[in-house]
Amino acid sequence: MNNQGFKLEQLFGSKTRARLLALFLQHSEQAFFVRELTRRIDAQLNSVRRELQNLVELGIIIEKIDQPVSKTVARLGEKKKFYIVNPKFVLFEDLRSLFSKSSIFLKNNLVQEIDEKGEIAYLAFTGRFVGVSDLPTDILIVGTVDQKALQKVVSQCESEMGHEINYTLMPKEEFLYRRQVTDRFLFSILEGEKIVMIDRVKV
Repeated sequence: MNNQGFKLEQLFGSKTRARLLALFLQHSEQAFFVRELTRRIDAQLNSVRRELQNLVELGIIIEKIDQPVSKTVARLGEKKKFYIVNPKFVLFEDLRSLFSKSSIFLKNNLVQEIDEKGEIAYLAFTGRFVGVSDLPTDILIVGTVDQKALQKVVSQCESEMGHEINYTLMPKEEFLYRRQVTDRFLFSILEGEKIVMIDRVKV
């Protein structure tokens, strides 16, 4: 089975719809303002409104007009419509499982693309990839890679996953030195929960 290039929009017929679902299912207790959604998934306002309406009609998303959950929106005072995923939707758990599994493909694709664009000695997912929100980075990349090419790949993955990804790029020599002197930042990652995808330095 070839999983190369797997994209959720191929299943759902719309990139915007797939990104919205990914965001709502990952933050199932959070309500979102329309303009916040356009920023989070990097999509056009009209496209987001159209897909939200589709999801509301399907019963996957609930439209709220009461007290806003997000403090950010309360300051704007532009609209009072908010959207939140419907946990009572009959396929809620199935959809959440599907999007969780799809993130595995996205991570594998991300690793492959980064690896192809440079000389990578070590790469590990941490932070929000493993459910830890207080770490300063989500991906530790050790090696040499073009910064613009790396940022482009990461930005694309951010759009697919529906959230920001913080990454740290560190030259191999610096990594080896900081490991030797027991650097606090580095060891908070190496000793914490992580998913190691590439290890050519035998950490």
